[in-house]
Amino acid sequence: MDHMAVQTRDGTDQRFWNTSVSGDLAFLLARANSLSLAGANAALAQEGLKVRSYSVLALAASDERPTQRELSEFLRLDPSQIVALVDGLQRRGWVSREPDPQDRRVNVVVATDAGRAACERAHARVTEHQRGHFDMLTDDERALLTSLMRRLAGVAE
Repeated sequence: MDHMAVQTRDGTDQRFWNTSVSGDLAFLLARANSLSLAGANAALAQEGLKVRSYSVLALAASDERPTQRELSEFLRLDPSQIVALVDGLQRRGWVSREPDPQDRRVNVVVATDAGRAACERAHARVTEHQRGHFDMLTDDERALLTSLMRRLAGVAE
């Protein structure tokens, strides 16, 4: 049976959007996440980063001084993945591991000056990507989506 394929905004075949999966929240979240990650990773590639390494760098550049365990829990990544990400950022001179003044047995991950500069550049690229990726939403819709996603991610508002 021949059918004329109607393409969606992202180039996929429209007929799949007429199936039951199109109303499945888990599928929609996964698909939206995949599209967003692909675009963000492309934008961050110019800085030699991906979303995961950028997330670690951004948290290290904050004044929160996270431990590797805290990074693992917050980013929902296996501790071995965090070690590899921190090692990669440390090799580039963007982060360092420093003893936690509260507990000298534990290290915190802190951005260096070069890491903070890289984080600022990367943040600008991510912001630019998001502006384009979410351009079909109004400012109010973006604010609502952000609020809803924070709630789904476990943040008490």
